[in-house]
Amino acid sequence: MTLLRFFRAFRATPFRASIAALGLALPLVLFSTGAQAAFDIAQLMQELAQHKGGRASFVEKKYLAILDKPLITKGEMRYQAPDRLEKRSTGPKPEVMILDKDTLTLERDQKTYTISLSQQPAARAFVDSIRGTLSGDRSALEKNYLLHLSGTREQWVLTLLPSDSQIATLVQRITVSGRQRQIATIEYLLADGDRTVLSIEPLNQP
Repeated sequence: MTLLRFFRAFRATPFRASIAALGLALPLVLFSTGAQAAFDIAQLMQELAQHKGGRASFVEKKYLAILDKPLITKGEMRYQAPDRLEKRSTGPKPEVMILDKDTLTLERDQKTYTISLSQQPAARAFVDSIRGTLSGDRSALEKNYLLHLSGTREQWVLTLLPSDSQIATLVQRITVSGRQRQIATIEYLLADGDRTVLSIEPLNQP
């Protein structure tokens, strides 16, 4: 599903799996170098809460039932705590998605689309859950997700299972894997069975 279709779908009810396009953008910059992440959820959240922002390159692969091969997108992410994220896709087609507080903006094909998340309760709940991960806010996450952490500090997996019925109609689960304090991959399994896998590589600050 393209990001342009995502914006069009926002104007329809009920929401469909296109809302997951927003989710693809939001968690991509949970990265860092240095100190270790923890095996315990509380300690992991404490580590993530220390992130104030950063840059990362990404490769996004979308596995859609209607296609034989995945759609591959490459680009760069910038995150500024607590609520601004930029996703700039450089190929195969340039595109910019910006989340700033409660406003989501998409720039594509020399056109700009804007959505107010305050007018979309399901979208807002989904975004707030992802922001909870970015900020290490466990209580915010547990409003809409059941959390499960496995592995060790050197190789851990955090699984988010929707407990909110509206979110459950959009996504089956979100799986974040990493080593120490660095996120390596994020996988989204949508309600319709489509899947997206994001590979993340931290970049040095300018």
